[in-house]
Amino acid sequence: MIITDTEEMKYELQPLLDYFQTDVTIEFFATEEQGKINNRFCYDPQGQNHIYQYSFLIDENLTDLHKKSLKKRITKNQLYTILSKELNKTLPWGSLTGVRPTKLARDLIEYGEMKAYTVAEILERDYFVSKDKAELVANIMKNQKCIIRNDNLVDLYVNIPICPTRCSYCSFISSELSMVKDMVDKYIEVLIKELNAVKEIIKQKAYIVRTIYIGGGTPSVLTAKQLEKLLQELNFPVTEFTVECGRADTITSEKLEVLKNNGVTRISINPQTFCEATLKRIGRKQKNSEVLNAYQLALEKNFIVNMDLIAGLPGEKLGIFKRTINTAIELFPDNITVHTLSLKKGSLLYDEQEKVHIKDVEDMIKYASSTLEKNGYKPYYIYRQKHQLSGLENVGYYRDNSVCIFNIDSMEETNTIIGVGANAISKRVYNIENKIERQANVKFLKDYIERIDDIIEKKKEFFK
Repeated sequence: MIITDTEEMKYELQPLLDYFQTDVTIEFFATEEQGKINNRFCYDPQGQNHIYQYSFLIDENLTDLHKKSLKKRITKNQLYTILSKELNKTLPWGSLTGVRPTKLARDLIEYGEMKAYTVAEILERDYFVSKDKAELVANIMKNQKCIIRNDNLVDLYVNIPICPTRCSYCSFISSELSMVKDMVDKYIEVLIKELNAVKEIIKQKAYIVRTIYIGGGTPSVLTAKQLEKLLQELNFPVTEFTVECGRADTITSEKLEVLKNNGVTRISINPQTFCEATLKRIGRKQKNSEVLNAYQLALEKNFIVNMDLIAGLPGEKLGIFKRTINTAIELFPDNITVHTLSLKKGSLLYDEQEKVHIKDVEDMIKYASSTLEKNGYKPYYIYRQKHQLSGLENVGYYRDNSVCIFNIDSMEETNTIIGVGANAISKRVYNIENKIERQANVKFLKDYIERIDDIIEKKKEFFK
């Protein structure tokens, strides 16, 4: 635990302790005088009081944003050095605790910090990132050729926070269908009301909608009739139109026909694992035969298909995970995203952490990376989450130029995203000012339905 008089630094430093998996208490205090920062750490294992003191200068010519970023970076590096020494341990991502490693690298380029060094070299030298992770970031940036910075180019996100059942690892705010079945038609009706307001905003601001992404939850839990009603309202001429159909047990030929007839170009079918014993263990009522049937239907209708897999699921060791990766490669979908399990508060699994085998997770991620790349897949987007096993990451891989543009825009925060639906977040990007503003809709279906007029007014004000 970090004890400090600065809440912001507590927020920055605590994740490092979590990644090192230590319950030692560290006191941190900082003072500043004429550009000189003095940091004091007290590392207190069993009352031994190991004191570490550091000083560093901040260039007064830097922008306030750059100064703030530099203070955080140097302080985190100092704490990382202390923990690494005291615990005799290193982390694959070094002192990096943020969600978006590639976005950080882009910022460093814009700050002019690269000079004669490569992205990988800077990450290794200044953040203690391991060589393979630093090279992963550099490779992903090379594969993100679709980035366009244009404040009039937007992505539209529609949220369907409903699932057939709740998986034990899930911490999303998503309702089980059986609990909200009587609310779904009304939710679609109100969602369309917000969409119509958004269309007016798009028209007034002269926005161009680049991509549409319907996520959740599990959007394919809707009936074919409900999907048709919603999709008919999303009649923008976009570059890419994605719908998450993550649970194979929700996919039918009729629903896929509705998606295809309404311009959807890509879907996700997410096995998570091909071990049915694990699926049963995590509360995911899905058979491998259902995944294969759904995938066959998707291929017949010529969808671009993504498959999600998770490393570190309870009860799984390296051998089982290898079989899952190998099976996915045999199916050869356009994209494969490999997630590292995140033990988040709000998930059923959070209270059952003893069921998770942390030891094999790094080997799982290494196997996935090397095997996918040997079989023609390239990494194209990455993000990290709090409480991921071993402080690892989620990486999306593509083949044959089939990157998901929305995933890149979202993770790199290069374009405005207009979020529609319960718990959807709108993100307004100002590229010239290097500024991002966020606005969240209310989280729960009932509140969303009851407060839709207020939500619409707030959205109009946000995009004014």
